[in-house]
Amino acid sequence: MNSNDAVFAAESEADQELRSRNRSGPSKARIYPDRSKKSGDSSPEPFVDTEEAPLLSDGGSRRGSVESDTDSPEWFGTAELQGLPWWKRPSIFWLLPPFLLFTTAFGGIIVPKLNLILTLICDDYYADKSITNPNAGPKLLEPDDSSRCRTDEVSARVSLFILYGNLASGILSAITSPKLGTLSDRYGRKKLLVLTTAGMLVGEVLTILAAKYPESVSVNWILVGYALDGLCGSFVVGMALAHAYATDCTPPQKRNVAFGYFHACLFTGIAVGPVLAGAVIKTFKSVLLVFYIALVFHFIFIFFLFFCIPESLSKARQEAAREKHRLEIERLGPAADWINQLRSVNLLRPLKILYPTGPGSSSAVRRNLLLLAATDTITFSVIMSAMGVIVIYTHRQFGWEEWESSKFVSIVNSCRVLSLMIALPVLTRLVRGKEGTSRQRNSGSDHFDLSVIRLAILFDMLGYLGYTLSRKGSLFTLAGAVASVGGIGSPTLGSALTKHVPPDRVGQLLGATGLLHAFARVIGPTIFNGIYYATVGTFRQTVFVCLTATFGSAFVCSLFIRPHVYLEDIAPDGSPVRTNDDEEAEPMIH
Repeated sequence: MNSNDAVFAAESEADQELRSRNRSGPSKARIYPDRSKKSGDSSPEPFVDTEEAPLLSDGGSRRGSVESDTDSPEWFGTAELQGLPWWKRPSIFWLLPPFLLFTTAFGGIIVPKLNLILTLICDDYYADKSITNPNAGPKLLEPDDSSRCRTDEVSARVSLFILYGNLASGILSAITSPKLGTLSDRYGRKKLLVLTTAGMLVGEVLTILAAKYPESVSVNWILVGYALDGLCGSFVVGMALAHAYATDCTPPQKRNVAFGYFHACLFTGIAVGPVLAGAVIKTFKSVLLVFYIALVFHFIFIFFLFFCIPESLSKARQEAAREKHRLEIERLGPAADWINQLRSVNLLRPLKILYPTGPGSSSAVRRNLLLLAATDTITFSVIMSAMGVIVIYTHRQFGWEEWESSKFVSIVNSCRVLSLMIALPVLTRLVRGKEGTSRQRNSGSDHFDLSVIRLAILFDMLGYLGYTLSRKGSLFTLAGAVASVGGIGSPTLGSALTKHVPPDRVGQLLGATGLLHAFARVIGPTIFNGIYYATVGTFRQTVFVCLTATFGSAFVCSLFIRPHVYLEDIAPDGSPVRTNDDEEAEPMIH
């Protein structure tokens, strides 16, 4: 048995042991309470997992267990959140306002940081080249002196510096993202969100120090900031933890809307942040002031996390996850020793959650998880790759300057936010209705999820095909507005993924997707920028043809995802958990 099989076996045995313990009586840390018997019924009741989801009522294949102390199909969170005072009841609306500050700070410093790095490296270049020449000495943050930095030598140094920074942040984020996601299952989402924000905050402090004291603080300290940001998970983990928070306190059938709100915050921050940063720089003639404001926003976010926002993961579920982890370590024995783990480091090991084996799993579950993860990663990769290429392309094709590019970005992101804030919630409400939604539980992707995902990918394909064919700036902008409607697909993909695993593995699953996003963050821009570089002199629309084809591959992946399939819970005797409500259910698919 290899190490991965041992981990799977340990997890399965730990699950069964926890359930066996829980059957013996109530426990404060229990996630899987016994189902109370109906009065007058002396027959033994099957063990029931309160964390699992019920079956949808729209037919199709059913699988998994149902939970409740009554016959009503309640989502586990309904009982868990009842009785809490309003200020202790977790909700996405606690997190959304401060999260918007978080994303605004993230979006606001992107361009100023690049320009600041350019200026610092330019100053270092001329200082190294001619220390005795006062005209080449350090002249930090002097906008009138920017023309001297527009040389091939300086551009090459800046490009290499940014490459090192992105590699440091991306690779370290790929290593730590799955670990941080799993830790959030055991210690709560808020603590890990604080850690992620702190990593970004320290990186900005180092940037400020390098800009303010260039004689004593080398520009290379900004690379240390990139590395610390990656170690703390970077923005990828921040987004994943926000999704995990929403998963904890939102019924499965409303999660696509909840995730959509967080994506709307992201794109609002990316759209509004640069505009606000530009206004601050223009008004106060200070680049560093933008970084100070970003620090304030991050401190406010951390303050809200500590003192205002309720934790979404209850103490009982945290304790149960820690107990399960302890049992896994015990069952692995010496193989769990950290020295042995270092000897067999496998960067891809966290992706095992996407290929579960053993009791409760099936080929359909594995196929769904792999296809959903592949579709999500492809979509994220294109989003990360396209914007930089689009800015360069429009400058060359249409002669757009900063104003035209800013207007394009504003229009596209505004359309995306409207799609996420209005179109997706309205569509969900019309299809699923308001009543009874909170009483539904996990049952894998349903037909509505899959329809939204496929429709979103089609809009993306049409938009990027429009980019390929457009020869006028107005038509190019229209194509961007069409592509922005595809933004409803990303939150629906994340929501669909969380419906395939038990709640105590949501953090682990989102950590694995964070690992894939970290890879996509490095690989995607490298590939597509390389394509543009190689074809700009012949057929410069080639990169958009490739991006359209990439969405086509994502659409093909989505066609093979099956509805109503998810990781099934298994009772201690090894049989699928079924209740009286399932007697008329269709046979399970394997």
